[in-house]
Amino acid sequence: MDARTKEAIRYLGYGRHAVDEHTLALVESCFEELSHAACGRIVYRIFDLEFPENGQIQLGSLDIKSRNLTRNLIGCEKAVLLGATLGPKVDLLLRKYSLGDMARVVTLQACAAAMLEEYLDEWQDNLGREMQKEGYYLRPRFSPGYGDFSIDHQDMILRMLDSAKKIGLSLTDGNMLTPSKSVTALIGLSREKVPCHTKGCEACQKTDCAYRRA
Repeated sequence: MDARTKEAIRYLGYGRHAVDEHTLALVESCFEELSHAACGRIVYRIFDLEFPENGQIQLGSLDIKSRNLTRNLIGCEKAVLLGATLGPKVDLLLRKYSLGDMARVVTLQACAAAMLEEYLDEWQDNLGREMQKEGYYLRPRFSPGYGDFSIDHQDMILRMLDSAKKIGLSLTDGNMLTPSKSVTALIGLSREKVPCHTKGCEACQKTDCAYRRA
């Protein structure tokens, strides 16, 4: 079982429980269908970081009050602001099955989430290699909604990235990202290399880490 399949299984809530052959076949089928629908796109910008006071972060026009994010960014001089999406055809695929096959919809949701994570991990690895040439090391991705980093910052992040124009990523009236399989995130850039897991605190077992968000 490859890493992407394991991630999809985790999203489906199996945890350490064994997965039956029918579910594995459904996951494989969903990934195959998503491979034709998904079109990963990313837009990003790099900003200088300022910390006016404890728990407050200034990143361009973005004024964030978050102790969790501040902790994650200790020692960083700059940060990458990004938006990423798998594109609108994934949403069309989900709607296609929503009236008659909810088991497939749930599995497609899990597989799409795993696919987006894989896409971001690969992109972040490439960015990390490029930034090392300039003497910077990447911290893990940190998205609005994690810890006390308010999801209300999504609108300003998308505006700063001009994401609607560049990759078709925007917000609904209900303040949800559209297309639905999308994400915004912030990645700290530090001159100091720290042993942080690319996927962030959820994938790391080091509970006493100084950079842990919660």
